[in-house]
This record gives sequence, C-alpha cells and structure tokens, in this order.
Amino acid sequence: MQPFEILEYGQFYHIYNHGVGGRNLFLEPGNYEYFLGLYDKYISPIAETYAWCLMPNHFHLLVRIKNNVVYKYSNADGSIDAVRFKEAKWQTVESNLTASEGPVSVGENRIKIPQPHLHFSHLFNAYSKYLNSRHEARGALFERPFRRKLIDNLNYRREVVVYIHCNPIHHGFCTHPVEYPWSSFLSCTSDKATKLKRDEVIGWFGGKNEYEEWHKKKTDMHKMDWELGID
Repeated sequence: MQPFEILEYGQFYHIYNHGVGGRNLFLEPGNYEYFLGLYDKYISPIAETYAWCLMPNHFHLLVRIKNNVVYKYSNADGSIDAVRFKEAKWQTVESNLTASEGPVSVGENRIKIPQPHLHFSHLFNAYSKYLNSRHEARGALFERPFRRKLIDNLNYRREVVVYIHCNPIHHGFCTHPVEYPWSSFLSCTSDKATKLKRDEVIGWFGGKNEYEEWHKKKTDMHKMDWELGID
C-alpha cells in the first residue's frame, strides 16, 4: 500500500485514519454529528460517498473522487460549500473540463481544478480545532498523512463495504451492523433521503437481500486489517 499516493479523479478509494497515539476522535454523540456536518461541507463537493463508519478512535470511508468538478472563484463568503485557499474563495461547480494546473479563465469566470487531498486536510484540521476547543484539549488529533487505498475492482469494493460496516462488530461494540448508529449500513436499505450512493451500492450486491446476506457472512477482518497496515 502507498499511503502517500495521489487521489486520482474518477477512482474509488478506501480512506481511513486513527487518532494520534490512540487518542479518541469522538467523545460524545455531538462530536459524530459535527464531523459529519464538516464532511458534507468539505468532501461532498469533490467526492461521492459509498460507505462510512465512525469509530471512537478511527474512521473508514469508501469514496469515489469526482472527475467533473472545478473551482469557480466566488465572493460569497457565506457559501457552505466554498473552500478557502490562500484567502480566496473557490466554490465547486460541475464542469466538463479536464484537469489542469493552476487557475485558468473561461469566459468571465476564473476556475481551477480541485486537489482532493486538500479537502480532506481541511476537514481534519477543522474538526481538530473544534474538538480541542470543545473539550479544552491541545495537540494533534489525526495521524498524518491520512491513509488511502485504491479500490480497482467490483469484488474488492463489495468487500470494503462489508469491512467498513462490520468494523463495530470487529471491535466489540455490537453483534450486527444494524445496532451501530454511526455507519452507513442502514442508509443503504432506508427510504430516507441521503447523499450516500446507496442505489449503486445495493446494485453491486445484486439487491437488498443479497446486500444483507453479504453482511451476515464471516469476514476475515484481521486479514483486511493486515492488508491495510492497521495494527
């Protein structure tokens, strides 16, 4: 595994990280909710989410980096999906342009291509500041760099979805994914509105019944941990 590999447009990645020195990332329910709010702000504009799980001292995500998004310069400082780069606001917008380096001009608009790893860095930095302030703590919160693994085939994507949802079982928090509140397991079978790409996820398994059956199978979590370099 190459933890420093660049996040490429259009590719699927398993993204995961731990707290520094085993430090807990989430100390109360409100912490999980705040992280998810920041995740929507910083990550949803540049990536589609297929599975997620937040554990007390680590997290797992399955995402696909969007390949049709650019930044358009915006003075709307109140925009919730604009990201600050060097004191300038750049709002993500969909485009059919291909990736290029640096700002360019198209008509009257200045645009540039996102650097996805910076969005994740902004997420982790914003959450670290929040948690330290909220709980009167200091110091680094997340291990650096955050870990990522390219997922390049359908069967592995299915295995990663199950691995992510079964993590709470693996660590002794529950006996079935349905019992754990901070994962996307239930979102995949719910009818409630969600930004999760659940139709695609269910399609990978061949339907809701098959999706649930895959989660009942015994998964070699230790083998997956080893492959991901997780102690």
